[in-house]
Amino acid sequence: MVLNKIVKLGGEVLQSAVPLKNKSQRCASHFVYSPDSNSTIKGDRTKMNMFQAINNALDTALKTDPKAIIFGEDVGFGGVFRCTLDLQKKYGKQRVFNTPLCEQGIAGFGIGAAVAGSTAIAEIQFADYIFPAFDQLVNEAAKYRYRSGNLFDCGKLTVRSPCGAVGHGALYHSQSPEAYFAHTPGLKVVVPRGPIKAKGLLLSCIRDPDPCLIFEPKVLYRMAVEEVPTDDYQLPIGKADILINGSDLTMIGWGTQVHVLKEVADLLKEKHSISAEVIDLVSILPWDVDTVCKSASKTGRVLVAHEAPLTSGFGAEIAATIQENCFLKLSAPVVRVTGPDTPFPHVFEPFYLPTKWRCLDEALKLIDY
Repeated sequence: MVLNKIVKLGGEVLQSAVPLKNKSQRCASHFVYSPDSNSTIKGDRTKMNMFQAINNALDTALKTDPKAIIFGEDVGFGGVFRCTLDLQKKYGKQRVFNTPLCEQGIAGFGIGAAVAGSTAIAEIQFADYIFPAFDQLVNEAAKYRYRSGNLFDCGKLTVRSPCGAVGHGALYHSQSPEAYFAHTPGLKVVVPRGPIKAKGLLLSCIRDPDPCLIFEPKVLYRMAVEEVPTDDYQLPIGKADILINGSDLTMIGWGTQVHVLKEVADLLKEKHSISAEVIDLVSILPWDVDTVCKSASKTGRVLVAHEAPLTSGFGAEIAATIQENCFLKLSAPVVRVTGPDTPFPHVFEPFYLPTKWRCLDEALKLIDY
């Protein structure tokens, strides 16, 4: 299952990103990637793509914490997406090792290892295959501290998993399951938009006192390139980033969708003289209600975009919260631009995804409401 079919998906598809005229940007099927340009982290930097930044974070975790271990399907040789490349050679098979093809077993082992005192870093090879581990994560990991009256916990458990559309992943290699876990008190859920965020958020998850899930948009592994700080650093979980300041409209996304919305903001400004604010939610659980509601109150119009299906997607929680807190400040209903309520398609992926053109159309409708 793993190697013959999936390595091709993990390699060839991600290499489909091609440089644009602006070499700091790269193009995927439904968005143009633009690197972070306002990072305030001090120190030396080196150019990394996102899988290299994740590898660097994992290397840092193993180096600074002798109790840290990494495990999952094929992580010993680097994994399908190469995020654990050379770590077993450097730290040995006792600390970086393969597991059977059993996601429930990976999560269960991770919980036990964390409870026993290890810093457990698990990889679920694709987010689509995290569902066999769902019971372990939501019924055991999330509740371990609570049910023991704070006597025990598995807070040193981090689960990494590639998520989202990749070009031709279809129904079993393209899903975005973050909303399933956002319904579970006791977990933390983050989604990075690029290499700088991926490294800092992953180190924060690994060192957090609660079990964390980090969903990594797989299409960004190779195409997202930034000047990443080489030092050990962490970025806050639960704090959204305002990437573009605006006054007429708020647009909220996470992961790859952030880059779609940045393109939409540019189009709105250039073609329609509309000032759009773009927010990267960064963290799904907990999420930054204060930043979102302040922006919604300022602009009066809100668009939320995510790749997951519409019904009960996390955009629904954002919309409900804005309605409760900002109702009298709104000039239009909150709009969600998402995937439809169908399985993720193969050849119809371009129609499924919330592209810049779909988001632009809905943004203009919001302005004219």
